Amino acid sequence: MKSIFILFMALVLSTALWGQSLRQTIRGQVSDIDTRQPLIGATVVVLGSNPTLGASTDAEGNFVIERVPVGRIDLAVSYMGYEEQVMPSLVLTSAKQLVVQVALRESVVKMTEVVIGASTDKAALKNEMLTTSARTLSVEETSRFAGTFNDPARMAANFAGVASNPMGNNDIVVRGNSPHGICWRLEGVEIPNPNHFADEGTTGGPINALNSAMLANSDFLTGAFAPEYGNAYSGVMDMWLRSGNDQKREYSFSAGVLGVDLTAEGPIGYGQQKGTYLANYRYSSLAILDNLDVISFGGIPKYQDASFKAVLPAGKAGKFTLVGLGGYSTINDRAIDTLDGVETEVFRNSYSAYMGTLILKHGISLSKHTFLHSSVSTSVNGSAYWQEERGQDGAFVRNFADALHKTALRGQAIIDHKINASNQLRGGLYYTHQLFDMEAEYWDQGLEAWVKNLDDKGNAGLAQGFVSWRYRPGPRLSIVPGLHYTHFLLSGDHSLEPRLGMRWQVGSTTYLTGGYGRHTRPGSLLTYLAQSQEGSTTTQPNKHLRMMRANHLVAGVEQVLGSHYRIKVEGYYQALGQVPVYANPANPESAINSYDSYTAEKMVNEGTGRNYGLEFTAERYMHRGFYMLATASVFESKYTPKDGVERNTPWNTNTMANLLGGKEWQLSPQKGSTVLGINAKLAFMGGIHVTPILLDESREQGRTVWDTKHLYQNKGDDVFQANASVYLRVNRHRVSHEFKIDVQNVTNNGAVVMQYYNPTTGRIESGRQLPMLPNMVYTLQF
Repeated sequence: MKSIFILFMALVLSTALWGQSLRQTIRGQVSDIDTRQPLIGATVVVLGSNPTLGASTDAEGNFVIERVPVGRIDLAVSYMGYEEQVMPSLVLTSAKQLVVQVALRESVVKMTEVVIGASTDKAALKNEMLTTSARTLSVEETSRFAGTFNDPARMAANFAGVASNPMGNNDIVVRGNSPHGICWRLEGVEIPNPNHFADEGTTGGPINALNSAMLANSDFLTGAFAPEYGNAYSGVMDMWLRSGNDQKREYSFSAGVLGVDLTAEGPIGYGQQKGTYLANYRYSSLAILDNLDVISFGGIPKYQDASFKAVLPAGKAGKFTLVGLGGYSTINDRAIDTLDGVETEVFRNSYSAYMGTLILKHGISLSKHTFLHSSVSTSVNGSAYWQEERGQDGAFVRNFADALHKTALRGQAIIDHKINASNQLRGGLYYTHQLFDMEAEYWDQGLEAWVKNLDDKGNAGLAQGFVSWRYRPGPRLSIVPGLHYTHFLLSGDHSLEPRLGMRWQVGSTTYLTGGYGRHTRPGSLLTYLAQSQEGSTTTQPNKHLRMMRANHLVAGVEQVLGSHYRIKVEGYYQALGQVPVYANPANPESAINSYDSYTAEKMVNEGTGRNYGLEFTAERYMHRGFYMLATASVFESKYTPKDGVERNTPWNTNTMANLLGGKEWQLSPQKGSTVLGINAKLAFMGGIHVTPILLDESREQGRTVWDTKHLYQNKGDDVFQANASVYLRVNRHRVSHEFKIDVQNVTNNGAVVMQYYNPTTGRIESGRQLPMLPNMVYTLQF
């Protein structure tokens, strides 16, 4: 640590003494957001530059601005007859050219001149069909905010109405819904859970397999989704990858507590229409140290992941894009107890998980007003687990094992057609065909035999279609009605889902938003395939369960204050129906509360649920080196099983609040050459609802026995967390260094968030929030 500090002080001093001004190139392309046609003669200007730095786009919509001073910049893009767009707080370093893709929307009111300014909406979303309950996931903010660890899922937990698992997983809990209701998408295609150490049916994990160095700005949806989004009822993480540099090769190396990774990008081919590549590989730092025998302890998490994107222009045949993502993780653990005065291993287990996806996309203009997107993809994901206990004779006996594997084949086609500036149509078809091979068995001590509760191979299909219409009768009002259709072939269930979104500018700086949507999602395949043994007969009691339905209603008001401030208040109501609950009223559990388990007990679609609340957001965008974000939520999350009694869901924490802020300082005379940044976050969440444990029954059965008569009636501790980060960015000629320390839970708060019965000690023990976790990262760009 001392040598690293000396190295960076030397870099700071040498940069301060170095008189040469650091400059870099900004390049990109400007196109129509609906038709993808290049806009010729668009104006691109670096706001605040003196003399003014800017450029106009050529016949392909491309532009180049050279010799731009490094540091934070705001980029304004305008074109006659189109709405201006401002891209704020872009970070320009000396090591990498800044390559941007800009999509402008045609103005409903035809303008006779263009005025350059920073008055446009800085909270604009990537998908123009979104009007409410959505937020941009900025790559720059993800790397800057304290405690995010460059993870888009952890970044989402900063938004109003969104919580994460206090014990460390980046599960995304939106408005009191189960994390199971989240849909992950990459480049417009649904993908498996992209997290390491992820179980089947879950949507989170400790570490995201997708490195933020690969990401472009993306959208995160929390309710009343646009018609094109399906197979989700609580939220959508719509992620996109950036394209590589098509003019020069660039590299980035990063080493930290969580991993060591390398990113490379550059052009493919020669001539006017070059392709690009972007690739990243990461390997667990702890695994490296373990392989070198530097550390040695039980439960070392080992993981690695890789991702890439290749863009291949094909002239009149359009453009092909190949995207890949894969990750593998494993952990072996054991438990030690003192037997007869000797520390002895009494329990051990092994867990491994993997995921991968390969996407081939094609985009082509069918006319000046019509664009077709199509893709085919395949993905795999699965896990394997076993556990063993030490017997009385000292030998280890396996008592549980499972192996779960899924392969998905997907095809989709989406067509965009712009009738005119006021009317845009979008429609599409998706089909997913899943192949599964799943086994699970456990040792039944009473029967003294292995019992299979999962043993099935087969396939399941999910067909979806949608149509949407964006209507803008004037420059102040956007209305997006549409329909989504879902058909789950395994159970035969289908659903027609109306959607409606609206955004209305009622004053110069005031917006009203609203939306309604009906949404569905099948349960985990494990629940549909789970087996029940009745005498000599094996059945699958839940194979014909219908999909859960959720009706979302949202209304909000947004106030823009000047160029750098925004206040938003949004209220929502969600009614959930056809919720799978246990057929036996004596078991009051519900699928609403499940996200990492399954059951072979018979369930029926007779449960309901409701979530309602009010959310508040106040934000100052990064300006003059300072930013701030404050969010707060008050809400209720309830469910009703077959017995008709309404209860709390586990995630009915009632209140959540976040306060984030940060400041950057220039440490050298040359703008942007040496920057010091400090960021902080304070987060509060009410206690998670938990079920009491019956201690005597647990001791008799040797496992946790829950008091189901008082399901979720107890509440864990309120959770407080303080995060902090400090970074130093040093730009030199064609090289950029960054050293960052990012600490979660700096006060080491240890709120009790769950309880379980420990059969070794015979006591009820507590699971606490994740303790203080520091992450130190050094990044070199060249």
